Amino acid sequence: MKHLLILGAGTAGTMIANRMVKKLPHKEWQITVVDPDATHLYQPGLLFLPFGNHDEAELVRARATTLDDRVHWNRQSVVEIDTQARSVGLDDTTRLPYDLLVVASGSRIRPDLTEGLLGDAWQRSIFDFYTLDGAVKLRDAFAQFRGGRVVINLVELPIKCPVAPLEFAFLADEFFEKQGIRGDVELTYVTPLDGAFTKPIASARLDHLLAEKKVKVVTEFSTGSVTDHDLVSYDERRVPFDLLVTIPTHSGANFVERSGLGNELAFIPTDHHSLAAKGLDNVFVVGDATDVPASKAGSVAHFEAETLIENLERAAAGRERVSTFDGHANCFVETGGGKALLIDFNYDVEPLPGKYPLPGVGPFSLLTESKLNHQGKLAFRWIYWNGLLPGKPIPVPARMSMAGKEQPDAH
Repeated sequence: MKHLLILGAGTAGTMIANRMVKKLPHKEWQITVVDPDATHLYQPGLLFLPFGNHDEAELVRARATTLDDRVHWNRQSVVEIDTQARSVGLDDTTRLPYDLLVVASGSRIRPDLTEGLLGDAWQRSIFDFYTLDGAVKLRDAFAQFRGGRVVINLVELPIKCPVAPLEFAFLADEFFEKQGIRGDVELTYVTPLDGAFTKPIASARLDHLLAEKKVKVVTEFSTGSVTDHDLVSYDERRVPFDLLVTIPTHSGANFVERSGLGNELAFIPTDHHSLAAKGLDNVFVVGDATDVPASKAGSVAHFEAETLIENLERAAAGRERVSTFDGHANCFVETGGGKALLIDFNYDVEPLPGKYPLPGVGPFSLLTESKLNHQGKLAFRWIYWNGLLPGKPIPVPARMSMAGKEQPDAH
């Protein structure tokens, strides 16, 4: 019996397991997922939870219900990977052999990497919304908040869902408006970038929206430390706050670092187009665990999966792998007021205005706010649980298309 071993059962790992179990012959291959968590978290919903728009129970499901019955689920934690022996050590001291290995261990927030962030003010006046516990505590804090300086700070990139901090700023503006205290709240968005987003055309649109909503933007701010009431940059600039929403540094899994397979933040060097781990035989990486210069987002994991699944099939058959992943990302960006905009881009093409997925028809608008885009964002939760995770076909091309996009030189 041969073994396909998948480390992590988040979005990417679950998708791969549920699709590969339909691809590889059962009499020849055993597919095993290793993940200690009993529940699966719908991470996009964490954005809405602090504003009372979701209940935490809506965002979690028993992991056993998300995996195909033919997938073996090992509930231990990974300790290390031995690529020479082609085996993975677990915390109960057992070792699992592999013929093909997929690392889908995601990323995690590391507030411990910023001086002072985990001080006395942590979860009292300093909060995150990238964890379920953090989002719930922030919801409780917002319910008691009556005014003052709210600062949203992106410490550094890469992070999960790079647009989520911006969405949070837009939704916070709407939330405080509905509470009748927007005039008493000073909202500030603090970023190490030179604008709201990493891509110029999208950044200009998003900068305009932030200004429209009277969100102050502090750019090129490299957070060095945090006190109980101040962000302090490495060049000693200060941004005072009464309530800080932090998006901390992210890193890969502990076992990646212990195995010596990651970069300085424990993300695994990965071929940008084939998703093979660089310099390692029969090891592939998917989702947030990679170091590819694409967004760490569910849509990216979905598009990566198309290439990875083909390459796993090819590896199992002893054939050459393909290099077809183009960095495609597709993200709805909540802007408040029941509206959202949509961005669609890849390694080489930045987000452009236009219509998606049908040229001139849409129905979704690129880089333009619309209520339909907002409905698309909300509908994704159903698609996630009922289509994406089970590994059902989703009628969205994995490779980005220029169809329907307005070229920059057209204006």
